[in-house]
Amino acid sequence: MPPLIPTDIRLPWNRREFLASMAAMAGGATLARSVGAEDKPKPPPAKADTLIVLWMGGGMAHTETFDPKRYTPFSPGVKASDVLSTFPAIPTAIDGEFISKGLEKVAAVLDRGTLIRSHVLGDLGHILHSRHQYHWHTGYEPPLTVAAPHIGAWMAHALGPKDPAVPGYIDIGQRYEGNGEAEELKAFQTGGCLGTEFGPFRVANPDQAVSVVRPPAGMSMKQFRARHEALLKMIAASPVEKKVRDIHREALVRSIDDAYRLLNSPSAEAFDLSLEPKESYDVYNTSRFGQGCLLARRLTEAGARFIEVTTEYGPFKQWDTHDNGHTRLAQLKTEIDAPIAQLVLDLEARGLLDRTLIVLASEFSRDMLVEGKPDKPVPNQVQQPDVIEELKFYGMHRHFTAASSVLMFGGGIKKGLVYGRTADERPCGTIENPINITDLHATICTAMGVSPQYHVEVEKRPFFVTQDGVGKPRMELFA
Repeated sequence: MPPLIPTDIRLPWNRREFLASMAAMAGGATLARSVGAEDKPKPPPAKADTLIVLWMGGGMAHTETFDPKRYTPFSPGVKASDVLSTFPAIPTAIDGEFISKGLEKVAAVLDRGTLIRSHVLGDLGHILHSRHQYHWHTGYEPPLTVAAPHIGAWMAHALGPKDPAVPGYIDIGQRYEGNGEAEELKAFQTGGCLGTEFGPFRVANPDQAVSVVRPPAGMSMKQFRARHEALLKMIAASPVEKKVRDIHREALVRSIDDAYRLLNSPSAEAFDLSLEPKESYDVYNTSRFGQGCLLARRLTEAGARFIEVTTEYGPFKQWDTHDNGHTRLAQLKTEIDAPIAQLVLDLEARGLLDRTLIVLASEFSRDMLVEGKPDKPVPNQVQQPDVIEELKFYGMHRHFTAASSVLMFGGGIKKGLVYGRTADERPCGTIENPINITDLHATICTAMGVSPQYHVEVEKRPFFVTQDGVGKPRMELFA
């Protein structure tokens, strides 16, 4: 289970700081009560033991990646209405299926997985990245009266850790410093009503991941051990415990114990990318995301339950392409192509892919002209000229929620399947086998051996892992 403390392992060493942290916990959101065995739905047979989410934060255009349409090259004077894809299509390992140029390595391993082309996103009014990312990661549309847990927290709660020394929910690659939507991101990257015990173990910089499993600079392991023992004694003796419910206190003790267990475990070596052979490291070393994929592979080998690797969301950065869409996607593809393919190949070579579910997704797609859905338009957030004279206007710059692509590997998922279809002409929305977030989550949960009706009790009412417990898994996606 992930530790409550920040990922630099700097605990509140003086008593005043410690008591302040306990008081903050007392004022936190109401925690859920786990239901008894007699109330729990029967879980489906697990097809996977580990879940890896590869998050394309910012809005990955489906027509520019995994669902290419008619290609129109740039030339001054081209009509925006004529542009459906700014990259040509390339063949894949699945006969007759194509994806976008720049993803050649992913194309070569596509026969190992399922490509969903019919993912439909929610209608949340004004399109805001943080709201749509909250919806995708928790399965619930904000705002809520209950703090909805991240899907990683649900996995940690429902299944527990695979290895007691490895955190159950690990988040890789998202930084908050200087991010204009840091607080909005933190709102869904939590344990929610399940409690901080099931929140993320954060690794902001994968190339420095080893630092989060070592004592703070200048402190020996012997000193850390002494501090750990002293802190537990403080918790046991603190008068604050009379003001804090036992569940908070017990969760804090477990979190601190988990942090200490990890630091003393051989599993901590999985965080040290310097131990990776150079030839292997170089394949992944395309970007921080690529390093995150390598770290995810090492952590999967070490026994992680849930890992999310993000390209990192920040306003107007990465996949948040409000301008220069073609140019920026050409660069992004060089960062994600080799690491994604190598992650699949490495797990396959190690005999781990069948029991590991990899899910690549984004909060919505993009189009050059349509903002939102054709039947539910929202105000345009960028200006798009009818006639393109400059390269910066050549790309998919508006938010599009009528279709999106999801890529899945391993975890009992069919190999070589392309599921769903979108229109070949604008608007390129879903026209066959639409799958929403609720059913996608139900499918993921089913692969992991978690019932879509799994729930906890919050204020004497059930709160489900899929919205209202109505998620239906798409069994046709499984082998």
